[in-house]
This record gives sequence, structure tokens and C-alpha cells, in this order.
Amino acid sequence: MSIESLSAEEIRALRRQLDIEAIRKVKMLYSQYMDSGRIDDLAELFTEDAVCEFGPEYGNWVGRETIRTNYKNVITPPGAITFNAMHNICNHWVELTGEATAQGRSYLIDVMTQTPPDQMPIVWFGVYDEAYEKVGGKWLIARCSLQFFWPRRMETEGFVAGKFPG
Repeated sequence: MSIESLSAEEIRALRRQLDIEAIRKVKMLYSQYMDSGRIDDLAELFTEDAVCEFGPEYGNWVGRETIRTNYKNVITPPGAITFNAMHNICNHWVELTGEATAQGRSYLIDVMTQTPPDQMPIVWFGVYDEAYEKVGGKWLIARCSLQFFWPRRMETEGFVAGKFPG
């Protein structure tokens, strides 16, 4: 099959799928960079004015530089080892909302890798709701809101599980 045999609608669908996969790559890199301690690279996945809403456990972080600083404090304190935790992201659903905007939802299963075999390694079960923006041809995270469901339930005010996409 050649590109010439594709309809205009099929070409548009392929373009949408390429954008969705680019967004999913950003989310996968988010976990990879976080867990490997590459915080500067992690921060570059966010827009300059991005907002992270991490509830009462971690608070709200506004702006790329604040996000960078706070991740360095939380993820890579002195003595931290890489892949001490693994942020497993699954069920990532992405909806394009415009030519340069999208939203997504994914599940978080956060586990510690240094936990003895006879202890519980799971730290959090949660849900990420995110907004993405295409800036300079590159998809970035504009808003990252994490709802914690286990072992403590901490939901952001206004979170409605069945109201997605928003």
C-alpha cells in the first residue's frame, strides 16, 4: 500500500495516532527519568508554566524550575540510588483536544525495589490526569494531577472519576 492510496481521513487518523504516540512517549520518559534520577531531563518534559497537583502529600508545584527543584528534593536526596522506586504507568488513555492540546489519564503503580521480599513493596496506587501542549513541535506536560487511592485515599478537590475526558 502506498501513501497515495490513503484517503485524506486515513492520513488525518495517522497524524492523530502519531501525536498520541508522541504523548505516550513523554509519559513513559517521565517514569524512566524519574526512576533513574535524571531530574533535569524530567523537568524538560514540562512546559515552562506547568502545574503539578500532588495533593496533601507533596503539594502543588508551579513552573518548570519549581518542578525541577522539588523532584530533586523528593527523588534524588543525598544517598538516593537509581531505580529505588519504579513508577509503573499503565492504561494510558490520550484524547487530542486540539491541534496542539491533549489530555490523558493513566494509572500509577509505584513500587520500591529495596523492600525485603517478606514486606509490601507497593508505595502508591493512583491515577494521573494530565493536560499536554505541543510547544515548538514537541509535546510537553502542561498539567499533571495525581490522585492517590492506596494506601491512603487523597483526591484533589473536584476530581470525579467518571468525568473523563473533562
